[in-house]
Amino acid sequence: MSIVKMKHIRLFGMSGDREALLRGLQHLGCVEVQESARERDGPAWAAFARVDDTALADTKARAEQLREALKLLDHSAPAKKKLLQPRPQVTEGQLFDEAVRREALAAAEKVLELDRRENALRNEENKLQVQKASLAPWLELETPLELASTREVSVTFGAVAARTDRRAAELAADEAAGGLVELQWAGRDRDFQYVLVLCHRSAEEAVFALLKTYGFAPAALRGWTGTARANTDAIDARLREIGEERKACRAGIAGEAPHREAIRLYADRLAQDIQREETKGRLLASEGAFFLEGWVPAEKLPRVEALLDRYPAAWEARDPDPEEYPQVPVELKNNAFTRPLNMVTEMYSLPAYDGLDPNPLMAPFFILFYGIMMADMGYGLVMMILGGVVLAKAKPKGTVDYLFSLMVLCGASTFLMGALTGGFFGDFLTQLFQIMDPESTFELPALFTPLNDTLAILIGALVLGFLQVITGMIISFVKQTRDGCFLDALFNEGAWWVIYAGAALAILGIGSVGGVPVVLLIGGIMLVIGCLRQNRSIAVVGTIVYAVYNGVTGIFSDVLSYSRLMALMLSGSIIASVFNTLGATAGNVVVFVIISFIGNALNFGLNILGCFVHDLRLQCLEFFGKFYKDGGKPFRPLAIRTKYVDIVKEEN
Repeated sequence: MSIVKMKHIRLFGMSGDREALLRGLQHLGCVEVQESARERDGPAWAAFARVDDTALADTKARAEQLREALKLLDHSAPAKKKLLQPRPQVTEGQLFDEAVRREALAAAEKVLELDRRENALRNEENKLQVQKASLAPWLELETPLELASTREVSVTFGAVAARTDRRAAELAADEAAGGLVELQWAGRDRDFQYVLVLCHRSAEEAVFALLKTYGFAPAALRGWTGTARANTDAIDARLREIGEERKACRAGIAGEAPHREAIRLYADRLAQDIQREETKGRLLASEGAFFLEGWVPAEKLPRVEALLDRYPAAWEARDPDPEEYPQVPVELKNNAFTRPLNMVTEMYSLPAYDGLDPNPLMAPFFILFYGIMMADMGYGLVMMILGGVVLAKAKPKGTVDYLFSLMVLCGASTFLMGALTGGFFGDFLTQLFQIMDPESTFELPALFTPLNDTLAILIGALVLGFLQVITGMIISFVKQTRDGCFLDALFNEGAWWVIYAGAALAILGIGSVGGVPVVLLIGGIMLVIGCLRQNRSIAVVGTIVYAVYNGVTGIFSDVLSYSRLMALMLSGSIIASVFNTLGATAGNVVVFVIISFIGNALNFGLNILGCFVHDLRLQCLEFFGKFYKDGGKPFRPLAIRTKYVDIVKEEN
């Protein structure tokens, strides 16, 4: 339960072994390859340069094609997955199997080709729909649309305003043209009436001058032959063909569903290829050799050494220098009890390499505080059952695993605190027995209850808070002592411990000599000495005043923050009791159970998140602030990381 010690590794290898060696390192999953922070000097490095090729871009492009194919498959033939179904397990050999690669590529290419064809059909369909809409106003017209003007007759398709009186327009045009005009009316819509104007050339100018008073505008109907009705019928026939062909395309895509797992497997394989190609970009290479440097956990160095012994490579591994600590990646080594707290630590910030792993220090407090805030046997049972079922059935990895493992631990704490307070979905059992028997006096046994012992719970919460704050100071004291700063620890944390002890003795009337609280005075002297160690000028007075003010107000504000333990316990208990009482007013067991279930479900949902947030705040602000040195960057080794399957490791 600590921060894993790292070794800085440097390696020269032959270019021909580069791909195989990187695959071996990826199999081990314990080496983080870093990019050189500075250019190498000297003639020996002149031939080395960054590895730069197009393989990474090509691999990413193939991976994107597979993701698109999977998206199309999931849309056309959604996979039926059981609730909490774990991911399939495969070996590394299956992950990199060439037969799977060929199957996946063939299926993905077919899916993408069918999708491209469907998109082309969709575009054609949209175009035909636009054409059909443009022909709709002319469906009533039986004149061929390709009818053109002659030397003697002008032929014009157009539209006038929708409010136009057709009869009046015909009479006016006939009068203006001296009978040498004919208006053939077509359809209409909200804005226009459509018309074909046939008139003699001699009357053309007069007719169109008149029609402009009705808002006439010519219409462009080029490229059509035959009537609008005939063209629309042809379009409808083509649209039906397109519909059938699109349906066939979608069916073809759905027909590739049996290859979904192969595509997923190859997508995961490409993710590993991308990792290796990105790693290559961090290497320096010449025509015949390459240079790699990075970090490996000290305990796993023998595995790396066994791999490197297979290749003609020169390498070294050393402990990092103190000035390198900010660049050293951090990995936490925890057991089953403290590992779920990784989620909390990662949400805040990983510790610095030369810091402390907070998980074993924080775990007892976090789990206990969560139980105090929830404090209900029923809620605790739900959390343990829900978390246990998810872990057993789905077998999640990473953060999700941490989340549900932490839920089980906090559920156990919640159940135990609920047993102490007599809470089972609030006072559910008490109310239920009273509905069944009004004379019933059944109550669960309780050491204390939130409603009757509120002040005692508040005092207990503050005492627990004080203990955690003091624990943080003890950790800081030990850390400073370990780092060779014992006097700093003594006159900082140590001074305040003496002051706290002196204040407690003074309140109890103990430890005074001639009315002078000796222990408290000693603590004050130690505090002044600590300030003098920091500042020997006249400004030390301000330093002392600030230290006293900050120390006194800080401890009070820190400890008072823990009153939220009582507040959340009380609020959760009251809300549950209110809903139980509301359900009990009906005097019917069924109605009571329904209302109580709904209310407790809401209360549970609010509290399971609220308790986590407040618990997280107490750890990150009140506890970590006493000793925690953050800023560590996570250890990200070259390893096999998959999305769709779980890998069963194969030992060489």
